Amino acid sequence: MSLARDRQLDGLRAVAVSMVLYHHFFAVDGSVLGHLGVRLFFVLSGFLITRLLLDARFSVGYQSGAALKAFYLRRALRIFPPYFAMLGFIWFVNLEGARGSIKWHALYLSNVWYALRNEWTPWVLCHTWSLSIEEQFYIAWPLVILLAPRRLMAPICVAVIAFSLTYRFYWPFTGTPSLARDLLPPASVDALVAGALLAVHRRRTECWPAWIGLSIVPLTAAATIVLWLKSVPMAPVVEWLTWIGAEVFPVIPLVVLVGCCSSGVRGAFGRFLERPSMTAVGRMSYGVYLFPLCCRWSSRLSPGSRSTSQSRAPAAL
Repeated sequence: MSLARDRQLDGLRAVAVSMVLYHHFFAVDGSVLGHLGVRLFFVLSGFLITRLLLDARFSVGYQSGAALKAFYLRRALRIFPPYFAMLGFIWFVNLEGARGSIKWHALYLSNVWYALRNEWTPWVLCHTWSLSIEEQFYIAWPLVILLAPRRLMAPICVAVIAFSLTYRFYWPFTGTPSLARDLLPPASVDALVAGALLAVHRRRTECWPAWIGLSIVPLTAAATIVLWLKSVPMAPVVEWLTWIGAEVFPVIPLVVLVGCCSSGVRGAFGRFLERPSMTAVGRMSYGVYLFPLCCRWSSRLSPGSRSTSQSRAPAAL
């Protein structure tokens, strides 16, 4: 893969993190930009991680144990320093009494913590739910890509995505609180594994399946309509169906976007993604997501700020 194509993926990460930051700092209530930004992050992460794992799997002298060890070590060296630096600061100053839950966040179980409590406390760490989802994926997914028979990689991806869809339709019958609906792994694994399926497919060919070309325009239109409807008050059953549509319909368009950028997009959009400022922000997207949002939540806890109950909930992502 050329350097230009990787630059476009870095630029796309910058777009994703910008959408999330805009949602939290500037957007009015009901904005769906943060939601789309996080879903784009998930598709990108699934694609990039799986591509890296496939490169290791198909390399000369491949050994599963060594490949797993190398992967986990690289992830730890890249992700742990900024993440635990943030946690250390919050533990030290004990923002919003966060020490009581710090072990959950240190174990990358933030999403489970908030799902069990069904409330965003401590608010200062609520944005880490999506980081926990990704880390849980990073722990489990290498075992699939590096150990599963090669012929089963694509079917496994399809099965996981189908499981996520089943979860969405089954959820109303469980009586599970709403935060658990959005924060448990099945609610996000479809986007992550859709990106992974793209990487598996690209290992064979860069040609899109015929059904992608036929469905991309209708799905994009449907996603636009459903995402707009999310801001409209509605009955619980309709809200549930809208939630399903808002999660499912954008996935294919986002996968196509990532796939096109991985091949290299020509024209103004491609040049925009390759701008040095965009690629720099994209390469730092983890820290850009981590620290500004932490500061944002901290400012909302300061005297005179709005109460957390009035603030935009991260579950909207």
